[in-house]
Amino acid sequence: MKMKLLAGAMALALVGCSEQSSDEASTGTATDTEAPAVAEESADAAAAPRIGIEAAPGVAFDYAYTFRLVDKHIARVQEEHAAACETLGVQRCRIVDVRYQLSDEKLVEAQTQFKLEPGIARRFGANAIASVEKAEGVLADASVAGEDVGTNILASQQRSAGSEAEIARLESRLKAGGLDKRERAELLSQISQLRGQLGDERQSRRTGEARIAWTSVAFNYVSDGGLPGIGHENPFANAGETLMRSGSTALAFVLTLGAAVLPWGILLALLIAFWRSRFVGAVRQQLRSTQKAVDPVIPPGV
Repeated sequence: MKMKLLAGAMALALVGCSEQSSDEASTGTATDTEAPAVAEESADAAAAPRIGIEAAPGVAFDYAYTFRLVDKHIARVQEEHAAACETLGVQRCRIVDVRYQLSDEKLVEAQTQFKLEPGIARRFGANAIASVEKAEGVLADASVAGEDVGTNILASQQRSAGSEAEIARLESRLKAGGLDKRERAELLSQISQLRGQLGDERQSRRTGEARIAWTSVAFNYVSDGGLPGIGHENPFANAGETLMRSGSTALAFVLTLGAAVLPWGILLALLIAFWRSRFVGAVRQQLRSTQKAVDPVIPPGV
């Protein structure tokens, strides 16, 4: 499990934001008492290069972690990560999405997405890994995707400058006069189109600036295994419970059927016993003797 944690932390450290740079920006200079804590965190994360924000200006990062835990621990760990974000405050961390699902295979799948201040994103992920490890889970996967938003913003600014220059030229042409209606309408249409492009470029830059200002961090929680369709349940215990329920149902059916048929069975048995009693037998014998006496005797050959 330690090797998995080290591998994930090394991947994050290559492009993650420098925790030391963030701390210095907020507190000025680090004190001697802070040094052991920084060293301890560095040892826990990985002995890998730590690249700060200055090394990747204008790059927007998206962090993605996949944690593998026992099903019953996922909800608790997910709550701990959400609480850690709430402790930082909405100016530094925001929860944008929370999901928890029990799949058809009876395995838990969950996800929490955050928007974080870039300077604390890597440290937030490292703390999350530690909390997962305390819950006897592992870091199954970690990745960081970067997008060079700064270059796109610069290109957008250059396009906007060109559009503004073209608008100024067209407006000067309009002020010069000497245009017929068709030419004037065409110039106005071009100016309107260029102004629309300026609006689109401004919106694109705002979106890019927001991407740089906030780092996206996604925590995915998956089950540590179990049998498909069963999960971590005991199949033998479930089979025993099913057998008991089935037996109880069968017994209840037999008792219900017996309760319905028993009175009629008792009545039938009493009738049979009465029919076979000596009294009824004597009566039948007497009836047969009387019948023989009444019947005439017919001579043979008649």
